[in-house]
Amino acid sequence: MSAHESDVHTISPEMPAMFDGMKLAAVATVLYIIVRCLNLKSPTAPPDLIYQDTAVNRFLLKSCSQLTKEYIPPLLWGKSGHLQTALYGKLGRVSSPHPSGIRKYLPMQDGATATFDLFEPLGDHRTGDDITMVICPGIGNHSEKHYIRTFVDYAQKDGYRCAVLNHLGALPNIELTSPRMFTYGCTWEFASMVGYIKRAYPNTQLIVVGFSLGGNIVCKFLGENKANQERVLCCVSVCQGYSALRAQETFLQWDQFRRFYNFLMADNMKKIILSHRHSLFGGHSLKMIDADLSRLYTATSLMQIDDNIMRKFHGHRSLKEYYEKESCVHYIHNVNVPLLLVNSADDPLVHDSLLTIPRTLAAKKPNVIFALTLHGGHLGFFEGAVLFPQPLTWMDKVIVGYANAICQWEKQKPPCQSDHLSEGSCLKEKTL
Repeated sequence: MSAHESDVHTISPEMPAMFDGMKLAAVATVLYIIVRCLNLKSPTAPPDLIYQDTAVNRFLLKSCSQLTKEYIPPLLWGKSGHLQTALYGKLGRVSSPHPSGIRKYLPMQDGATATFDLFEPLGDHRTGDDITMVICPGIGNHSEKHYIRTFVDYAQKDGYRCAVLNHLGALPNIELTSPRMFTYGCTWEFASMVGYIKRAYPNTQLIVVGFSLGGNIVCKFLGENKANQERVLCCVSVCQGYSALRAQETFLQWDQFRRFYNFLMADNMKKIILSHRHSLFGGHSLKMIDADLSRLYTATSLMQIDDNIMRKFHGHRSLKEYYEKESCVHYIHNVNVPLLLVNSADDPLVHDSLLTIPRTLAAKKPNVIFALTLHGGHLGFFEGAVLFPQPLTWMDKVIVGYANAICQWEKQKPPCQSDHLSEGSCLKEKTL
């Protein structure tokens, strides 16, 4: 054998098989990660419900089928709470309509100017009554957000007038008229909008709706004063966290990437505050302005922004006091109108420990139904077959479906029932 021939190496016939095996292992690993990340093996199911067995609750669950039927998200990505949340955050909704409304400006006692958009119904309500939905959007949101526009258009077509609060400072083209913007639980602007609606439409009845932070505000508003519940048929809160004090600890955890979401929301709040810095800090000394802005620029969490900026708008002495005073958990037990609380088990922003609040409330109070879906993320709740979501979400349908059921109940309830949930002497119900 020559020296040249001795340098030639032959490839073992087992080598191609080994390479193929490595490729298969790599593909299997990628598929496993995709299945885990997209949660593809997770089942679909109806919402988990906690409620007391009363006549009105039985009627509501029978009439609002979305609460008892399976919620089926898009097959390929809809079982991931992160993708549901990301799609809501980036796109809002698919093929969002453009409802036509009128912007109203309400001067406040402290010099601030609240704004809301008013949308008239596009047809008669099924009961023939005048019904207005008063809507409070999520953090930093307003009537021009896609998920709000989609919901308003759907509600209008079902005969509801809609009034949508624009959080103070949230609209980029509306200047602040006082050194204050929206906070986690300030109800002043929402109360002003509700008061306007009651005066302008003396015969209308109200459906109160809150999304995320807006859910905290509307529940706090109703629980602050019994008079706030007058002419209110019901309230629906979707994806709120109930207690900011308890939530702050979970927002610093990397579990479900909450720390990352916290950073993104803090960055958005920075942009809103900085866009109004002349109105918010104009009356302060230059030294104080520099100090406040310096802390704002370096903040990486909502808690830092709340402690350095937001709590001071209402004179709270500490972050703990701010969160305690502005969370609905201390007021929601005073709400006696029918109350639907909706959350998603895969919401990356709302930790499961916070859901003990609505669970306990629904077990104790007959006017409360707590619905927890397996999927939906944070304000996602997209529906669809495989890949593409439908324009309307499960969330849109369940709010309007529940409101319709409440209106129908009020129309046909037994005459001996003098209020929403009074079982009176004519009906004795066994509670769970």
